[in-house]
This record gives sequence, structure tokens and C-alpha cells, in this order.
Amino acid sequence: MPQAAIPASPISRLWQRLDFCGPYAGIAMLFLVGLPLLTLSRAALMLWQSERVAATGIWSTMLLQGVRVDVIQLSLLALPLLLLAPLLAGKRLWPAWRRLNVGWMTLMIAALALLEIASPAFINEYDSRPNRLFVEYLKYPNEVVAMLWSGFRLHLVGGLLVTGLLGWSAWRIMRAWQRREAPWSGWKLWLSWPLLVLICALAIRSSLQHRPANPATFALTADPMVNTLILNSAWSVTHAIYGMQHEANSSEIYGKMESADMLAEFRHARTSLGNPHPLVGDPEIPTLVDQQATVRRAKPLNLVIILEESLGATFVQSLGGVPVTPNLEKLKEQGWWFEQLYATGTRSIRGIEAVTTGFLPTPAQAVVKLSLAQRNFATLASILGRHGYESEFIYGGEAHFDNMRGFFTGNGFTHITEQKDFKNPKFVAGWGVSDEDLFDKTHERLNAKHAEGQPSFTLVFTSTNHSPFDFPDGRIELYEQPRATDNNAVKYTDHALGEFIAKAKASPYWQDTLFVVVADHDIRVRGDSMVPVERFHIPGLILGADLKPKRVKTVASQIDLAPTLLSLMGVDTKHPMPGRDLTREADDLPGRAMMQYEQNYGWMEGNQVVVLRPEKTPAFAHYDRQTKRLSAAEAPPADGDALAKRALAHALLPAWLYREQRYRLPEK
Repeated sequence: MPQAAIPASPISRLWQRLDFCGPYAGIAMLFLVGLPLLTLSRAALMLWQSERVAATGIWSTMLLQGVRVDVIQLSLLALPLLLLAPLLAGKRLWPAWRRLNVGWMTLMIAALALLEIASPAFINEYDSRPNRLFVEYLKYPNEVVAMLWSGFRLHLVGGLLVTGLLGWSAWRIMRAWQRREAPWSGWKLWLSWPLLVLICALAIRSSLQHRPANPATFALTADPMVNTLILNSAWSVTHAIYGMQHEANSSEIYGKMESADMLAEFRHARTSLGNPHPLVGDPEIPTLVDQQATVRRAKPLNLVIILEESLGATFVQSLGGVPVTPNLEKLKEQGWWFEQLYATGTRSIRGIEAVTTGFLPTPAQAVVKLSLAQRNFATLASILGRHGYESEFIYGGEAHFDNMRGFFTGNGFTHITEQKDFKNPKFVAGWGVSDEDLFDKTHERLNAKHAEGQPSFTLVFTSTNHSPFDFPDGRIELYEQPRATDNNAVKYTDHALGEFIAKAKASPYWQDTLFVVVADHDIRVRGDSMVPVERFHIPGLILGADLKPKRVKTVASQIDLAPTLLSLMGVDTKHPMPGRDLTREADDLPGRAMMQYEQNYGWMEGNQVVVLRPEKTPAFAHYDRQTKRLSAAEAPPADGDALAKRALAHALLPAWLYREQRYRLPEK
């Protein structure tokens, strides 16, 4: 009796149906597996963020445009195989071609899955799909792995297991193709290949216009996070890597302006916005100013800047936040308190860039990490170094993170104190020693410098308010449960700050030193507006020495701190910083601030806001300080063109200064 035929498995039947694709069946399978995977992931993310997605009213459009993005990404992944097909897909090298297809598809499906699985946690933390920050963090595996293991262990283990399972499933699917014979003759392969390459190229370009599709093409709503849901995470990361290769021209996404017109607009804006220091007129350093201090001193003051990790206005009750900074609230009555101070960006190095160099933000990385800024780039340290100051950076973690050590040592800092320099710390978390240890070391170093009589600038950078929000027991009464939250971490840092300031006031260095407490940025900057202005609002306090209390009510930016501090310290100097010296401004000026939010650039004058967006016309809005809401204007204001032109000039200027290497000090 003849043996019954074994029925073909579903996978085998699927490969049979793909026989018409010949040697390109593996590429076809990449699309058959990849498209459902990415679409299901997008749909799940949209359901998770349903409230914000529903507010846009474009559910179906998002899903449809998302498929378009997925076709672009899968075509990019298919292109290497397609280009190799004429060489390897013939009958002679058919086994090698099959193995290459199996390995490539397995790897690509696993990579797509990993990025999609990582997306919810990344969105929850940064209000965006994985982007350039995802790539940048890969450079610091020790710190990132420690953070993930401490605060996201379940996400990490679960994500790796699901990624492994999907990768194994892809391998199982592809393995069934291993037994199939070479289906096409050489002439048929070569005849079809040019057509398929053309189709693939058109799919990648996804546009017949003069520009190919890019993330701006899919910016269909005013909510930046919702716009990233239309993408897939692999394409988001791919574009981030591409953009990192074009840092020097990054701001041109907003438009172009001749350098002479840009500089003329910058000069005009200084006058119209009330900046009193005249430009020197140096063609090599066009932003150079000759700043004469408003406070005359026989001996200029020392300077300590305490840069607090993620300390947004959301943690300060008097600024509309939760009551977890009682010490800061007390101290604000003793110095210059900024009521409307805004960060320039959403990352620590952007805050470092603004506070220590006074440099305007760009869509590129902060200059702390850019190659042309590693030497001869103007900083407070290099400026003060010409006046005999020594400058020190004190950090509880490893100073190489985000290239801080390299940038600082190349631009005026004479000493770096980092985690390895703390002997027997009281507490060590994932990002370094506790803020108590940090402030104890700062107190020790300031006493030593005072004893030496050496003028000094000290930059102190806290780290406790960073996930996983770990801090020592018994220091504070917890604000909430569970223990490891940002509110509790901020309250602990505020406790450590209060203890430090109390010791500083009782020390001889207090009368000779100006202290600044300021945030690098707010935590989890996000919102459903083009630029969530309320999440750029940060506290700022200057106190110490003989400084009298004052409320600074004008809209101000982090870049305004350095020129203001130089005046309060009593330092006359020439520098290229474009910020405002607030000691010379009338109290009733509306002020201005600039905010880089992903690829959107917000320029705010008083309550008027213009938002520059890639390849789109400027958008105008009004910011209500009481409700903390940004409302789109029904029509551009009367001075809208001038406002947009001013914003564009300031958006383009820093990239030009960086590229031309003109943000430096004059020759001695």
C-alpha cells in the first residue's frame, strides 16, 4: 500500500506561493513579515497613546502613512541583498545566496523587533520614538546597562526574550527556503534586476518631488510625539544617524539666509531687544563684545555654578510645580531669583553648552560633543582663565560621559574631579556618588582654594535626579511612594543642597564667591504642542557674597547667565557670547528665550512665540504664563515677518559660527 504523502506545512506552502519571485523570494518574505510586525507595533503604540492621538483626529491617516514609512525602511533593508543578487543568485553560487538571505533576514527582523520593543520605554522617558539619543547612549554601555538593570530590569529582560523569540521565528521561516533550488536562469535574473533596483530606489525615495521623504514629511500634527508614532523606530534611528553626519549645516532645515543678512539681523536684534553691550566689530569674531562689569570690585569674585540634573520648574512650588524643593524656596529670598528662566534644550549637554559657553542651540548635538569645538571654543573657563582663574569640574560620575572631560580640558578647565576621586563615598548609585558626597567634595575643594588665595571657577554637576532615582536612606521624609521616583530624588538633592549652602555660609569663602543654582533641563520634556514651553521653564538662583535679593521677571535664557555673572563678579572682558547682561537691563523689558525641541525651534519674546519647523512655514503662537499653555495664533501677528526673520537668524547663527570656527576669544 503506497505511503500517504506528508502534507506541506503552512510555511512550506507560503514559500511555494512565492516561487514566482524566484531568487528574490527571501526579499519578498522580508516584506511579508516586516510590514505586519511594524504595523501592529504602530497600532499598539497609538492605542497606548490614544488620548493624544485622538486629539489629532487622523487615526487612519497615521496608519496609512505609517505603512509608507515601513515600505521605505524595508526597502532600505532589502537594498543590500538586491544589489548583490546578480553576483550571488545564479545557480553556481545559489547555496551561498540562500544562506545570506537566511542570515540577513533573521538579523533584520530581530533588529526591527528590538527597536519596536524598546519604543514604549523610550517614549515614556523622552516623549519620542528612539532617536539620536538612542544612538548616543550606545557609546556609554557601562552607564546605560547599569541604569537599565537598576531601573528597567523587567523591560530589559522581557525585551531581549521577545527579540530572541522573534529572531528565532524569522530563522525558522527562512530555513524552509534552504531546500529550494535555483529557480531562474541567468538571463532572467539580469533582465529583472534593473527594474527591481529602480522600484526599490523609488520606494526608498517615496516621493517624486525634488526632496525625498523625510521625518518632516510625516509631521502631520502639532504634537511632535504623535508625529514620531507615524514613523517606525528603525527609520527614526536611521535618520538620526544620517543627521549626525551633517551637524555643521543642521540649522538649514529651517531655511537659508546669506551670512551678511544673518549677522545684520543679529546686530539689529541686540539693539531692539535691549542688549546694551556694543559689538566690537571684529570681522573674524562677529559676536565679540567688550563687556564692562556693572559692579566695580577691587578683587573680582570667585564663581560656583551648581548645575542640577533635570530640575525643572515642575519641582518648584512657587513656579507652579510640586513642593519638593523647600530649601531652594527659602534660598530664593536671599539672592537673584529668576521667575521666567528657560532652558535651551532637553539634554544635559545642551544645558552645559548654554550655561558654560553661552552658545545658542541648534538641531545638531551640543558643541560639547562636536569635533570643531574641542579646542579654542569660548567658555566661561577660558574667559576667566585670562584673568588668572583656575577652573574645576566636579562630577559624581565618570567625566568621560557625553565627552564632558574632553570638551572641558580642551577649553579652559584646569582640573577634573570625578567618581574615582571620591574616597569612601557615603553612597554610590548607577550614575555615580550621591549628591551629598558631591557637595562634601565641593566644600572641601572650595576651602582649599580659598586657603591658596587662587581665583577660581567651579562647575558642579549633580546626578541623583536621573533614573533609576537611587539615593541613601534616612535623609528625607519621602514625598510619595514608591521610593524611587523623580519627586523623591529631587527632594533628596534639595536636602543635600541646603546642607551645602549652610556650610558654605559658615565658611570664609562665602564672602568671596558668587553661587548659581540652575537646572540643565526639565525632566521628561514632552507635550502636545509644537514646543512644550512650560517644560523648558527652569529655576535659576544667584546668591552669595554681597548680592542683594532681587526678582528677575523678564523672560530669560540659560545663555544670559554667563554675561550676567561676569558683571556681578566684577570682571571686565571681551567675549563672543550673545546672551544679555541682565544687570544692565530695565526690569520691565519683555525679554526673549530660545528652545530647541527635537527639530522644532521655539523663539519667544515676552508671550509671543514663533516656531521654526523643518521645511515648513513658521508657526506663530501665544504663551499664557498662568495656564502654561501655548495657543496657536489664528493669524500671524503684525510683526510676524520680523519675528520669524529674527528667529531664523538666531537659529542659523550658531551653526555658522561653529562651522567657521568663529566662536572664540580674540588673540591675547
